[in-house]
Amino acid sequence: MSFLLPDAGLLFWMLIVFGIVFFILAKYGFPVIISMVEERKLYIDKSLKSAREANEKLADINARSEALLKTAHEEQARIMREALSMRDRIVKEAREKAEEERAEMLEETRRIIRMEKEDAMRDIRRQVALVSVEIAQKLLRKELSESTKQYSLIEEFVDETMNKHQDK
Repeated sequence: MSFLLPDAGLLFWMLIVFGIVFFILAKYGFPVIISMVEERKLYIDKSLKSAREANEKLADINARSEALLKTAHEEQARIMREALSMRDRIVKEAREKAEEERAEMLEETRRIIRMEKEDAMRDIRRQVALVSVEIAQKLLRKELSESTKQYSLIEEFVDETMNKHQDK
């Protein structure tokens, strides 16, 4: 017997055992192995599908967040424009109000000056009337025959009356 060539009987029994083992494996082992491989394949397919869906959702979320960010920036710019225009409007209104108040104060000051001017004119008229009455009283007391004498007397009375009122 040689180590490289098997005996015919041994070969026969090896084929019978191989057939029985193959039959048992084919009947009970391979279906379990195949079903486990199929389950593993389904699990991997499901995981890949879930990963794709997750990537799509992530891309969608990224797109939405980009859109929201863009909208937020636009809203921020709009709010800033509105705030600037509101500030300009408020400043303009304040300037207009200040101008109106200045005009009212100026008009009130002019009215007060006019009233004081009228009061001063009345006072001057009253003083002139008093001076005139005093001059007339002094003229009536003296008899005047010449016009030069009259003029000198009037000048004297005016000077005297002016000095009298200035001292008060």
